[in-house]
Amino acid sequence: MKTFEFSIIASGRSIEDDDFVNAVFEAGCDDATLSFQKGVIIAEFEREAESFAKAIASACSQLHQTGLKIERIEPDYLVSLSEIAERSDLSKQAISYYIKGERLEGFPLPAAKVTSKHPLWDWYQVADWLWRNNNLPREAVIQAKVVKEANMNIDLLDMPGSMFSSRLEQCELN
Repeated sequence: MKTFEFSIIASGRSIEDDDFVNAVFEAGCDDATLSFQKGVIIAEFEREAESFAKAIASACSQLHQTGLKIERIEPDYLVSLSEIAERSDLSKQAISYYIKGERLEGFPLPAAKVTSKHPLWDWYQVADWLWRNNNLPREAVIQAKVVKEANMNIDLLDMPGSMFSSRLEQCELN
């Protein structure tokens, strides 16, 4: 078992409600620190699990059982140049060289805010590229893929017989 860190952003209940806090812990989320910021509930987890996918899937399921609407998982999959540098433990200058193609070719194109001064990249694509160029461990790529898949399929939590967990676990097999 490993310990995985991630945050779940949720809404639908008041964190000041004592019943809510008790419900979260009774649901099995005693490994989460709860806070309320910018109008949403943030559950920061340090969860022991067999895999990152199982850690996220179980935490989402448990929080969902308390009546919360799961909005997304963080760290977010859209990242700035600075966030790429921070997550990869490389300098912003090195990332700039990669983006411009001055060191290696084929860096992923921005995924959002392309025309702005601060475009955003898909962290999964960037992590995969960095791994293929020996700058990031494979586990970071898998975790990026799991978070992206979780955020793209978060609505599955509301469906009976949810496929949410199996979709996340598939990310770790490929």
